[in-house]
Amino acid sequence: MIIELESVFNTEGLNVPFDYELSLSHIEVSGLNPVTSPVRVKGSVENKAGIVNLVASAEVIYEAPCDRCAENVKKTFSFPVEHTLVVSLENDGNTEFLEVPNLRLNLDELVEEDVNLALPTKYLCNKNCKGLCPICGKNLNTTECNCKAPVDPRWEGLLQLLDNQ
Repeated sequence: MIIELESVFNTEGLNVPFDYELSLSHIEVSGLNPVTSPVRVKGSVENKAGIVNLVASAEVIYEAPCDRCAENVKKTFSFPVEHTLVVSLENDGNTEFLEVPNLRLNLDELVEEDVNLALPTKYLCNKNCKGLCPICGKNLNTTECNCKAPVDPRWEGLLQLLDNQ
């Protein structure tokens, strides 16, 4: 979605709302495409006292296997998309403002970048996920296993001495 900003920059108090869906199914995270449904983007671009701000939220349905137990989980995340827009920057290293020199904003690219940055780096079915048993592979969230922790081979000689006594 392209937003024409000339009228917003030239008219104090002008508010341009938007509400649309964006497909981000091409986003790849750890070899998967977890964003299977369109992303809902809702917000506005507003000129307040000569300062142009983009304030929106992006709602993403994220579907992927849990990083601990491998169960497929579907969660909805909502991310803020907030930027102060300027026509030009004097300092290229400035990260506080978003430069729109041609007064056209490609909202799709901006939302995609913000969603990529906001997605979780570790995806869990719940914060207390126990994961899988490293020996038998059972899901420890749903069942218990009777596996004993493996013995460090460096200690086996000492354990044999204790067993002989």
